Amino acid sequence: MSPPESIHEYSSSGTWDSDTAPESLLNQCFLYIVRNLSTVCYLNRQTNRYELHSGLTLPRELCEKFFQFYFQNVGVVDDKFVNIFSNPNATNLKCVRLRNSKISDEGLEMLLKHKLIELDLEKCRYITDKSLSVLNQYGQNLMYLTIGVGAKLLPDESVNSASDDLICGPILKTPKLKRLCIRNFMPTGIQKDPMYFNVSFQSLSSLTHLDLSGCIEIENFTFLTLLTNLTYLVLHNVAKVQEGLPSILQLVHLRHLDISQSSDKLRTFRNENYTLAEIVRCLPNLVSLDISGTNLAGTGVAETKNESGMVSDIPGLNSRVLNPLQFLGLYGTQHGACRRHDIPAKEISGDANEKQILNAATAYIDRSEVLQRVLNDLYHLFRYDHCAQISKALNVVLNAMDRHISEKHIQISGSATLFYIVKNKDIPPFPAKIKRTTITTLLNGMNAHRDDDTMMRNGCLTLCQFKIPHDVLFEYERLVLMLLHIVSNMEQEGFVQRIGIYLLNSLACQVDNYQKQLLGDLCAIEKMLKLIADRINRRVCDDVLEVAWSTMWNVTDETPINCERFLDGSGMTLFLDCLKLFPDKEELMRNMMGLLGNVAEVKYLRHRLMDPKYIEMFRKLVDSCSDGIEVSYNAAGVLSHLASDGPQAWRIECGDRQDVLDAMVRAIDNWNLNTERNINYRSFEPILQLARVRHTPECQHWAVWALANLTRVYPDKYCSLVETEGGIEILEEVVGDDRPYKRIKELARQVLNHCQQYKEKGIVEMETPQPSYQLDG
Repeated sequence: MSPPESIHEYSSSGTWDSDTAPESLLNQCFLYIVRNLSTVCYLNRQTNRYELHSGLTLPRELCEKFFQFYFQNVGVVDDKFVNIFSNPNATNLKCVRLRNSKISDEGLEMLLKHKLIELDLEKCRYITDKSLSVLNQYGQNLMYLTIGVGAKLLPDESVNSASDDLICGPILKTPKLKRLCIRNFMPTGIQKDPMYFNVSFQSLSSLTHLDLSGCIEIENFTFLTLLTNLTYLVLHNVAKVQEGLPSILQLVHLRHLDISQSSDKLRTFRNENYTLAEIVRCLPNLVSLDISGTNLAGTGVAETKNESGMVSDIPGLNSRVLNPLQFLGLYGTQHGACRRHDIPAKEISGDANEKQILNAATAYIDRSEVLQRVLNDLYHLFRYDHCAQISKALNVVLNAMDRHISEKHIQISGSATLFYIVKNKDIPPFPAKIKRTTITTLLNGMNAHRDDDTMMRNGCLTLCQFKIPHDVLFEYERLVLMLLHIVSNMEQEGFVQRIGIYLLNSLACQVDNYQKQLLGDLCAIEKMLKLIADRINRRVCDDVLEVAWSTMWNVTDETPINCERFLDGSGMTLFLDCLKLFPDKEELMRNMMGLLGNVAEVKYLRHRLMDPKYIEMFRKLVDSCSDGIEVSYNAAGVLSHLASDGPQAWRIECGDRQDVLDAMVRAIDNWNLNTERNINYRSFEPILQLARVRHTPECQHWAVWALANLTRVYPDKYCSLVETEGGIEILEEVVGDDRPYKRIKELARQVLNHCQQYKEKGIVEMETPQPSYQLDG
């Protein structure tokens, strides 16, 4: 027996751009494997690392997908996990993305031995320059390398390890490297050696893409002249770009140039209109230019016309009016350049409208500082305005949250936007794949910032928009642990704790016994009892107290081990304390008695309820009018189960057994059989067992009344349940038995009649012919 269902529905209409097909079988297999690693590997207890099963060989396609799914769906990649790939003869990796991983130099060496083609070390804070020699040793095939924030792969100084002499040879010995990204690298050695980057890049003549975002200490840009094949150059937040322009403008093959800024100290260029005009004149192949955060767009006043007589609202781009750029970055430019009318570009990043904001989010997905501002713009768009490209916006938000898991403000902005996307009633229901991805991304962010009140609030409110528990069963354990953390550690009586416990209660409702037992295994009972004890000590009766009892009511439903945990945790003492302190709280009384009804159903625990003070309380509650008949009904149910063990199990000190049973029958006779119920049964087995108790007809009386009421008021839900669980035969036995008194037989006949009427109604509906229609012509 459990409380009535608590369901959060998500409802919407319209269409999605993304694939709505079900998850592929291959993806489902990988999801299973990464959550059950024992299928492909085992944990070596001596090394505390995973090792691939002997004789197992995984090709590249499987290895890389395995790696990707583990990162996306399980957790942070570390040496323990990476050890699975320590043997390149049994596993094969070519593209490895270690963003946000906890991998060390030792773990990285295992991967580098695969002779990788692509390596991403963004935010790998345990990587040091000890890995540089290993990278150079195994990096002959490396074509794409990202050394992001946190990873200290490159040495701080370009000095020889054996002396303080400057290195004559290259730092990176990766001759096939085509794309290199070094973000926020500020080596101290630059001050000693302004030629640091010249030394670093002298052997990288194959480079076509270079990203030096945040490397503000660059003093000498002549190294760029060595990179004659460069087509893509990013110098975002590089301080002295104006001084480096002579070298930059020699890169005549450049198609993309990013000299954007996000710091006020870096954003001003001298002679801005002339400077921008020179850039586009000297770089004729340019199709993409980002000048966000600078003054290069000028004030908006056109200075000269081009040959056709047309002008641009960005004076420096006057020469591109007839040959517009494919992309122009104008996010945060001075004088509101993105809001001007005549801009010679097909796609623009800015904050003037939805399209510009989504362009900005896509373009700056790796820049946490800028991305945070863009996500705030997107949030305000959803909250106060309208967003037409819902699918694209959702993808942008999920991508941002996945890539910047450690950035609290991005997680907060992203989760706030997710809330408004998910709750939007004017969009179609989420396809299953999108729903799962959204929930997993949200949980990843909540787990990374589990002590932040705002993140927990955003996450819980967003989760409430889904159908609980159905939509989250695939992440059930992780979500339960998160909610238990919230209800135990967040501010007492705060909003986050309240919504957390409501969600937890919903997770315990309408789930299988496996999930209910899992809740108990994860200490849900103990944490609920602790919450209750806190409220009792402070003499506070609030919704947290009531829902804590409701959660235990759900968790103990047909789950004996959880009932035992309740008793072992001094639950009965807390029950009596609540009755004494809050006797007039109907919801509280109903939830407590519902829980005790579950405990009383467990035969091996009933003796622990056979205590004079408990029996006295149950007898009083039988006459209660609290919450309609619910408290009285549950109290009578508890007494019926206790009495079902026979007179020999009734302790003398608990009072006269027959007096208690008579009081129970008087109460039952006063209940209205048409009463609507605030209760939910998944099975009638405990009630049907009472209906077979011949030695104590009062137990049968309560059982058949319950069935008569439920099948009368809710025939569609409960008549079939009576039949499928063998109730018809049991009730027919009751009717044909001489021992039950008259009222019991009357109620049993009513149940049989309700079930027969329901069955006949179904047959009539099936046999009723449907109208047929004939088209003319």
